[in-house]
Amino acid sequence: MSKFTDMVPKMQRVRTKFPKFIVRLGLTPFLISGLLSCSNVSEYGMNAIGVNVTSINELKPQKDDNDAPVYVQGKVERKVPLLSEKQMYQINDSTGKIWVLTNQKGWKVGEKVVVKAVPQYESIPMAGTDLGEVYLQENF
Repeated sequence: MSKFTDMVPKMQRVRTKFPKFIVRLGLTPFLISGLLSCSNVSEYGMNAIGVNVTSINELKPQKDDNDAPVYVQGKVERKVPLLSEKQMYQINDSTGKIWVLTNQKGWKVGEKVVVKAVPQYESIPMAGTDLGEVYLQENF
């Protein structure tokens, strides 16, 4: 019995050397990194919040009066300032490129963006053929 009672004070002294908050603080980075490594975040981060992103090659001109907006994500490749308050940006995802007409001015070339806009079609008749193009227009 005396051996057991002699060991109890030693065990209590060892416990006081490492307070619980230090142990918890040491485990916190491992727990956070474990949670982040298991997350399902896309390259641009929008799919994680439930936004249905449409790829650029899936965009078609809308022939009816349905002005249903779509979400498109990509990287800004070109910027064209217009005389009005609007801007034109060409964005590129892995499937293609498209022009976006918007009021936003803060986009920079190389920046990854997500756009909520309505697909539009601009007809350009030339020599009996239509050289028109689909573009996106944000609702102003």
